[in-house]
Amino acid sequence: MRKLYYNLTIRPSVLDKSKLRFISIKSISNRFLHMHDPNRFLPVYEPLLSGNELSYVSECIKSGWVSSLGKYILDFERLFAGFCGTRHGIAVSNGTTALHLALAALGIGPGDEVILPTLTFIATANAVRYTGAATIFADSEADTWNLDPADVARRITLQTKAIIPVHVYGHPAAMQPILELARRHGHYVIEDAAEAHGAQYGGRRVGSLGTAGAFSFYGNKIITTGEGGMLTTDDDALAEKARYLRDHAMSPEKRYWHTEVGFNYRMTNLQAALGVAQMERIEEFIDRKRQIAQTYNQLLGDIPGVILPPEAPWAKSVYWMYSVLVTEQFRLSRDALMAYLRTRNIDSRPFFYPIHQMPPYHNDDSHPVAERLSRQGINLPSAVTLTEADIQRVAGAIRQAGV
Repeated sequence: MRKLYYNLTIRPSVLDKSKLRFISIKSISNRFLHMHDPNRFLPVYEPLLSGNELSYVSECIKSGWVSSLGKYILDFERLFAGFCGTRHGIAVSNGTTALHLALAALGIGPGDEVILPTLTFIATANAVRYTGAATIFADSEADTWNLDPADVARRITLQTKAIIPVHVYGHPAAMQPILELARRHGHYVIEDAAEAHGAQYGGRRVGSLGTAGAFSFYGNKIITTGEGGMLTTDDDALAEKARYLRDHAMSPEKRYWHTEVGFNYRMTNLQAALGVAQMERIEEFIDRKRQIAQTYNQLLGDIPGVILPPEAPWAKSVYWMYSVLVTEQFRLSRDALMAYLRTRNIDSRPFFYPIHQMPPYHNDDSHPVAERLSRQGINLPSAVTLTEADIQRVAGAIRQAGV
């Protein structure tokens, strides 16, 4: 306990100087014991907010700048755009609005078609539907689990206006063939990078490869603002239009004058303050995500029926979720394994359902790779807060389930 107490540091910036605050040894001890409880519940994800988050949010509250104006908005936009390698970052209320804002700013609407993977979170399709454009679903690649460029090529028509590759579970999509298709046909490419902050394709970070990128900062993402999102782009005209539409399409020259229908997609200064603090540690978070994946790989690699997550030679995955496939060689089905893990106080999640099988978008198309991945895929605890003992516990439980 002496060592624990000695290593505890409290930054003066996070304290209210008008009050002297004490942290009891008992409360420290309880938290320490919880983190090291060998039977504690392991969630699939939880944020780490142990940096300057409290200090920066407190500064917002004290200053009164808590809504969509304030220095942290601009700082967060600048920092995140610089991290991705783009000229512009437009902070928005969530990842779905980032996608919709990009589509709307590009003029996508009724009569247009947008091609996207069927294996993704439904928000990708919903953002297209909001514009009135048609969703055209394509299958996944077996080796990367991402949008299959060959299937995209088969689905292009004269009505196609955009392609949305999704960097699923933190692994970048095969961008070069998708970008070549788009250049050949004059299509926009909007990267759905909600799950892939910092992932790289050919040495370039996602969000900088297409016409625009869309990110989410929900509580389970690599960095979080609670809710929140970001649109990234190098296109000056697109950035200007997106900022205009984000704020009710209000004229910058004539306040309360609106020339078209816009949106209230603004991020608050409070959220951006969280984002700035998280950006200070994003490289640390990504390094830890890759360490977690490496440990899982070492512990699970020899279990029959467990297929490890991909990392293509041209890719640097950030392993937003540590995801594996459970095949027929494993003793239990995917769902039975999830139920078993739950009895061991370990949470997990299935892969997304293919969107073309769900009621709002149901059709009779066949996407065999995506359908198989959806049946077999499982997301394991993946938070940066995981200890080596936690990872060994999860892997040990899977090994025991397979015996």
